[in-house]
Amino acid sequence: MEIRTPDLIDWSKASAVERASVLQRPPSPQGDIAEAVSKIITQVKEQGDVALRQLGKKYDHVDLEQLEVSAAEWKQAEAGVELTVLQAMDAAIACVDDFHREGVPTGVSVETTPGVRCEARYMALSPVGLYVPGGSAPLISTVIMLAIPARIAGCEQVVLCTPPDKEGRVPAPILVAADRCGIRRVFKTGGAQAIAAMGFGTTSIPACAKLFGPGNAWVTEAKQQVAALPGGAARDLPAGPSEVLVIADEGADATAVCWDLLSQAEHGPDSQVILLSDSVDLLGKVHRLIPIMASGLPRASILSKSLQYLRQILVGSLGEALDISNQYAPEHLILNCRDADELADDVKTAGSVFIGPWTPESLGDYSSGTNHVLPTNGYARAYGGLSVSEYLRRMTLQRADIEGLRAAGPVAATLARAEGLDAHRMAVEYRLLEAG
Repeated sequence: MEIRTPDLIDWSKASAVERASVLQRPPSPQGDIAEAVSKIITQVKEQGDVALRQLGKKYDHVDLEQLEVSAAEWKQAEAGVELTVLQAMDAAIACVDDFHREGVPTGVSVETTPGVRCEARYMALSPVGLYVPGGSAPLISTVIMLAIPARIAGCEQVVLCTPPDKEGRVPAPILVAADRCGIRRVFKTGGAQAIAAMGFGTTSIPACAKLFGPGNAWVTEAKQQVAALPGGAARDLPAGPSEVLVIADEGADATAVCWDLLSQAEHGPDSQVILLSDSVDLLGKVHRLIPIMASGLPRASILSKSLQYLRQILVGSLGEALDISNQYAPEHLILNCRDADELADDVKTAGSVFIGPWTPESLGDYSSGTNHVLPTNGYARAYGGLSVSEYLRRMTLQRADIEGLRAAGPVAATLARAEGLDAHRMAVEYRLLEAG
């Protein structure tokens, strides 16, 4: 398959309008899916499991008698996974667990005024719903990235939804990864209907407090709508099509750079990859190599579409490259260049940063220990990657004795009077008068 890529771009010669156009994300899928998703959500809310079976027949082409994975399916799962894969799962789970345990927030207790003590406690959310997309390969890593933080947070109930295969089964690696992460409730439903089911509950699937996990445009739209409806589950960070921005210099290995770009471009036809370099020679090598390398890959048909959004940009310096990256706010940022550690200190907006020539983005996807559920589409300006904190809610408490009320009460009463809220003021002053 012949794959064509866009021409190189000289940043110094591009106008402001051209620069803005270069950094635009790929267009969203054609057609308005909001109305279609709304209808699916309404159908699931009204018909529950019946709707899930009907929609599974329509979209997944399977007729399911039972939505939840059975005991027999759990028992058979591990036999369907190679030993080397099982060992890799265990190693990845250990690394993700080690890293995320260090990020668990801790409660505080502070005496803010003599006699007034304020506390903050972190409470695990429950139930929580995890969504693992289906497709051509079982996303073992997504199970791990979603489930381990939930386990560390102490979520009592965790359910997972994923589309079944053509035989109406959940791929064995998904079940084994779920089991190793402590999940024992998995349901065979995908797309917007799975989000609606976890968001509002059905006879089989509990209504969840919050939903987690990546997905296509339908899943993303469903999470937004469910979170906006009364009684709907909250949603996690905005996660859409994959993207990577690579900053590389003349010392970078062009083939390694190509693999980093291709590893994200192969996710889907709307994925975007960007290369910034101050080396004309490196850009030229990548420009020649990447179509050849892409054409020999199993997902060449996807790459033929996503690589039309490839941007290869010549910059005047690595500092300028970083300025562009901070403006773009990539999901993944790879620094394959000289002084990468120093350059990393000036990164302001990125979901996850990969420093140096020996740190491919693939490590973050699977085994370094960080999380691969990251903000895309520029949301790295305001969001971070998935962590244990997302599975917790912060609750504050305060306790005052009479001396504390005498110390802090007049401040509250004065401010309440200034705001014209007399009942607020009297709730304090009445107690002070009664106390004498």
